[in-house]
Amino acid sequence: MPTILVTGGAGYVGSHCCKHLHRAGYLPVVVDNLDTGHRDFVRWGPFEEGDIRNREFVLGVINRHRPVAAMHFAAKSLVSESVRAPDVYYGNNIGGTLTLLECLRDKGVKNLVFSSTCAIYGPQDDLIAEDASKNPLSPYGFSKLTCEQMMDDFDRAYGLKTVRLRYFNAAGADPEAEIGEHHSPETHLVPITLDVALGLRDRLQVYGDDYPTPDGSAVRDYIHVLDLAAAHLKAVEYLSAGGASLALNLGTGTGSSVLEVVRAAETVTGREIRTETAPRRPGDAAVLVAEPSQARRLLGWSTEHSDLSEIIADAWRWHQARFQREPGHG
Repeated sequence: MPTILVTGGAGYVGSHCCKHLHRAGYLPVVVDNLDTGHRDFVRWGPFEEGDIRNREFVLGVINRHRPVAAMHFAAKSLVSESVRAPDVYYGNNIGGTLTLLECLRDKGVKNLVFSSTCAIYGPQDDLIAEDASKNPLSPYGFSKLTCEQMMDDFDRAYGLKTVRLRYFNAAGADPEAEIGEHHSPETHLVPITLDVALGLRDRLQVYGDDYPTPDGSAVRDYIHVLDLAAAHLKAVEYLSAGGASLALNLGTGTGSSVLEVVRAAETVTGREIRTETAPRRPGDAAVLVAEPSQARRLLGWSTEHSDLSEIIADAWRWHQARFQREPGHG
């Protein structure tokens, strides 16, 4: 089985990619310090516990497992936290990525798939294509944009090829409910909405009801984590076939408002989800929706599971399995 190094593979998207890789005949080797990841999410290959900022540790992992490529998910990703502690985000996200790039270069691993984000763009007035202006509004977004720039530089200098996958709003869960979304603190709309459905929270705060959208709430592009995992595999195969470095948006091209997500969750769960309106959050755009045609054209990838009802149904199955036995959650 060809080995893939997966940094941050004990986290939400990384663990789903590991399961997808295993089913496709690869051996994912997870590197994670378990700062935000979960030990029980590592099920489909070896686990190396440690920090990617530790150069000797990373070199040792590569020596032991001889990966043919790497996937890099290891990053801190809370926008509000990054504003409060930018040093932590720059040290972890930029410093960790630099160490990883140096180790891959030194050991001759030439292909890397990077977990990037639509947060590098900032507010936009239309569907967001890859060449849209880059105006990150947080240290988190800026750290990811800086990592992308470093990857371009390493390609030019050392021939290290990368595919940077810019996610929009990852959501959903493994349909078999083995793994799913579990952050602490939880900041994502779908799991918070399902917390309310389970009675773990009293109500959902809707930040802003006066946006220039059909129902006044913010619109985002929700993509199933299974579709993200499929894109990562296609990106590895693209690089293995000699593909050039590139950056691609991963989204559906269709937005859903916060209130549409709430209504869909009520339909799926059969439960009332109480909401209350709160002020807009600084920096939140009215609409963030991907223009995803480049990923379709260059990777042969398209979404198969990202209908909103399927996203919520899979998330609900996982949420019940995980959190009904964890009464302290939320």
